[in-house]
Parts: sequence; structure tokens; C-alpha cells
Amino acid sequence: MQQRPQPIAVKDTTAAAMLDMPASEFRRLVDRGALPPPKEIGGTTRWRVADLEAIMMGLAGKPGDNDDFE
Repeated sequence: MQQRPQPIAVKDTTAAAMLDMPASEFRRLVDRGALPPPKEIGGTTRWRVADLEAIMMGLAGKPGDNDDFE
């Protein structure tokens, strides 16, 4: 049986679910700068899973502190 690949970028609803919060709260935290901004990929908006994991593990500052998310 073939395993599905782990996503490297996800939409807002998936990112919110990963953080166990409503999508509206996730978007509010992104708008406030508490979570990393999304990337535009071919006309779609996605959040890098690695950026979200780094925030949760304390390995990255909040967006704007440095260029970790650019």
C-alpha cells in the first residue's frame, strides 16, 4: 500500500485544523502577525507547514522579527 505524501503547504482551513482552532481565528492571528503569512502559488494561497511547526516548537520568532518567513 502506497502512503500519501505529507503536505508541505496547506490551505487556511487545514492549517487551522492542524492548530486545533477555527479557520476564522487562524486568519485573525495571521492578520495580527502572530502567525506567518501565506505564500501565493499559482494563484492559490497556502501556508508552509514547516513555518507553522517552527512557530509551535519555538524555533522561529513571529513574522516581522526577521526574514525567516520570506
